[in-house]
Amino acid sequence: MENQSSSDRNSDTADNDLEEKKEEQIERPIKTKKLPKGMHSFVVSGTTFELDTRYEYIKLIGRGAYGVVVSAKDRRKGVKVAVKKVHNAFEDLIDAKRIVREIKLLAFFDHENIISLLDVVKPYEGRTGFEDIYIISDLMETDMHRVVYSRQELSDEHIQYFIYQILRGILNMHSALVIHRDLKPSNLLLNKNCDLKICDLGLSRGFDCDDTMLTEYVVTRWYRAPEVILNASEYDHSVDIWSIGCIFAELLGRAPLLPGDDYLDQIKRVVGILGTPTSEELAFIGNELAVKFVKSLPKRNKQSWSTLFPKSNPVALDLLGKMLRFNPLKRYNVKQCLAHPYFEQLHNEKTEPLCKEQFDWSWDNFEPTKEILQNMVYEEALRFHPSKKPKKTMKAMAK
Repeated sequence: MENQSSSDRNSDTADNDLEEKKEEQIERPIKTKKLPKGMHSFVVSGTTFELDTRYEYIKLIGRGAYGVVVSAKDRRKGVKVAVKKVHNAFEDLIDAKRIVREIKLLAFFDHENIISLLDVVKPYEGRTGFEDIYIISDLMETDMHRVVYSRQELSDEHIQYFIYQILRGILNMHSALVIHRDLKPSNLLLNKNCDLKICDLGLSRGFDCDDTMLTEYVVTRWYRAPEVILNASEYDHSVDIWSIGCIFAELLGRAPLLPGDDYLDQIKRVVGILGTPTSEELAFIGNELAVKFVKSLPKRNKQSWSTLFPKSNPVALDLLGKMLRFNPLKRYNVKQCLAHPYFEQLHNEKTEPLCKEQFDWSWDNFEPTKEILQNMVYEEALRFHPSKKPKKTMKAMAK
């Protein structure tokens, strides 16, 4: 896949090469204001970056809802890294709390299939004088969304290896009692060797966290489990397995399995493929209106996975059927998925490490204020820059 992937990406982006070179010529590092010793600044696509001089700008990677991402060379370690700038990070306190959550989770996990947090740039303005956050992480070449919709040929071995790595990373997360809750192709980063890393942990929660207000907004709609769509009173790690199943199907078919237009259309599409659920399959839903809605839908028979994906490995389709079950209690868990015959050549418990400890969610139970969140980010930065000790403890800040 390495050579083919590279050539495909080159051909897919050939038309943009001149534009990229033009952009890099325009976006040369420039001085914008006086910075402390050891720091420099540059402007990329209208966004000013202020970083340690150890990070040398290479090129713009992209921009999203939370900020701008560039690649840079870490002069100290001699490696390329990804630098994400979150501009005006504390403008929305809920979003800011999610960013803090992601930083803490990435700092906690140490796994080959979860993106690594390499640095949080310490704000030179002090504990509460800064507005932007800079996060340094592994640099990956692409994401699964781009691969799925490229001209890259995907063999059964490719798909098998991708799904195996997702499950391997999620096993580590689930063993720490962390649910990702937002698994989708664009949150799965890849390099030319097919190595995969899970990213975007900002919506993650613990198994026992009370987070009912966020339930409906968890997971991009096309990858939402039925229990999330139907506002079941409780959900667990099974929502991640459903999302992985949807990603699995998208790799097999090179198209989304359940591209619902809204939440009603989404559940109709689920029923259209899995068939009308029985009363037993609906028993987990505590919302009577939701049950009534599902029962009111036209009766549908279950579609055969082999009909939907006629060219796919039957063993792969057997696993897919065990992941995409309407009732989460009947759905395979991550250990069962890894032990499935589809991964016979890959599965080895000795190389599928569990997390050594559970993630401590006790810090997350607070009403966010700008000052508290700024202090949390600053303290995370001090893990990488421990020259100064915190002046205030978080307990004191929360009082």
